[in-house]
Amino acid sequence: MQFGIHIGPRGCMTNRANIMRLGTRAEALGYDILGVADHVIAPVSTTVRYPYTADGVWPGAPTGECMDTLAVLAFLAGCTERIKLLTSVIVVPHRQPVLTAKLFSTADVLSDGRIIAGVGAGWMPEEFAALGTPPFEARGAVTDEYIRAWKTLWTHDRPEMAGKYANFSNVVFEPKPVTKPHPPIWVGGESPRSLRRVAELGDGWYPVSNNAQVLLNTPERLQAGIGRMHRAVEKAGRDPSSIDIAYVWFMPPSWKARPGPDGDGRQMFSGGPDDMLADIAALEAIGVKHCIFYLQRPTIEQTMDLTERFAAHVIRKTR
Repeated sequence: MQFGIHIGPRGCMTNRANIMRLGTRAEALGYDILGVADHVIAPVSTTVRYPYTADGVWPGAPTGECMDTLAVLAFLAGCTERIKLLTSVIVVPHRQPVLTAKLFSTADVLSDGRIIAGVGAGWMPEEFAALGTPPFEARGAVTDEYIRAWKTLWTHDRPEMAGKYANFSNVVFEPKPVTKPHPPIWVGGESPRSLRRVAELGDGWYPVSNNAQVLLNTPERLQAGIGRMHRAVEKAGRDPSSIDIAYVWFMPPSWKARPGPDGDGRQMFSGGPDDMLADIAALEAIGVKHCIFYLQRPTIEQTMDLTERFAAHVIRKTR
């Protein structure tokens, strides 16, 4: 199992010192992946619920703080040597595709091939409106076409595309990414549409534990989701074993046992170290290869304490 940390660039993670401190220390502690969430601009209010919190409120809403995910990863590329750097996840329609492909390839070159492109279609219509993107209602089609554009730019000597949303020709796109054939595409999302995107365009599936519409907060539920993903991949004519599986546990680990999501048993990643190691084993048994944890707390001191504690009690005991 590989272990990772997901951060939102807000709160204590909005300054150079703290981002550098977490990145370098996570690498030293043996974390394999550092993921950075993506928002470009925050509306004052939104008409839709955030899918991944119980109250439907996006965690960045109280302050509106957000930083560009690819800029943060490029900064972390210069601060670290080994740890993989993940967009967790980039909202694909928010950025013009040629520019985004260039930003990814630049970060990949500067990190010597450590970039993973976690991708999603987005959920907040007001953010799309502020950025002047193609229509929010077309975000699924836009996402698919933009990813195809990235791949064309990353892999062709003379890339060309004539699509509905992406058009380019007579261009040289250099340097290519260090990662061959291109940075891995991990598709976020749990819906049937997201699973089709995995099947058609993905190198990996990157679901979150607590989407209220498609809960994947137990090994059994996640295993069922993996089964749905595999069926979509087979339908697309691909081998399910070729799809990497990464999983976001979207709440901090607790060293006090909590009731399971149905009021019985134990919630994953709560209890003692042996309980958490059992949870890791259960996830490995169903095919999860990377487990990403949301360890960010209100202060950098609390965040670092949780990062250190989880590494000591769980990561070190698996190696």
